[in-house]
Formats: sequence, structure tokens, C-alpha cells
Amino acid sequence: MKINAELVLELRTQKCWSQEELAMASGLNLRTIQRIEKEATASLQSKKALASALDVGFSDLDYKELPAMKKYEFKTVEIETNEGFLTGLKKSKLPDLPSILNQEGKEGWMLVQILAPEIAQAAWTAKTGKLVALLQREFQD
Repeated sequence: MKINAELVLELRTQKCWSQEELAMASGLNLRTIQRIEKEATASLQSKKALASALDVGFSDLDYKELPAMKKYEFKTVEIETNEGFLTGLKKSKLPDLPSILNQEGKEGWMLVQILAPEIAQAAWTAKTGKLVALLQREFQD
């Protein structure tokens, strides 16, 4: 089983023990102590013996794996619109967003946000011109 080898080494040095002294205190073989500190693996019995010799709880020696940091890549997709959202009383025809986004989704892209960058400038003309979809997907190393 995985074991926190850094903690074993730290506790051993705090007690000013050599690997041989830890082996004697725990009742383990010197080679076992060397392997535990190098490879961070130990049997259940070895882990119990180390916890007892180092005066720590059994679970304190558990290896705690840090969660991997996820990496993302981003891209934008420009979606043309013939008419804006503010075209008065007439209902504007929007592009087929579901099919566009589903097509991107097949490649692993996920929608983060849809922006209408020209809306502030176009407020007087009631035209937006285009939408920008911001997409992300997990980066594969």
C-alpha cells in the first residue's frame, strides 16, 4: 500500500534516528526501511510497526495524493446573425445555436458564455451583427 514516505523520513530525522535505528525500534528489516523511504510502499504490518515506533497514528502515514490540476484550452466561435435582438416588434430569427454548439460538443468543447460584443455599439441601430461563443475543453497532455 502507498505510504507517506516523506513523513516517515521527517519523523525519523526528528528523532535523530538512522534507518538502522528505526529498523530496530520498529522490528523491521533495514532493507524494508530503505525500500519504504525510497518507494513509498509498505505492507499493512510494516505500516503498523512504523506508526508504533514513530508514535503517530496509523492513518497519519496514509499517502495523500494531491488532486491533479485540470488544464483547459479555450476557443471562440463567431456566429453570424442577420438581424439583431433589438429589431423592434418583429421577432428576430436567431441562428440554430443548439446544432452549432452540439457540433462543437462532439469534439469535447463546452459552452462557457455567449457574448454579443457589438450590442453596446449597436444599441442605436438595433443590430448586433454576430455572437461570439466562448468554449472550453479539458486539455489533454
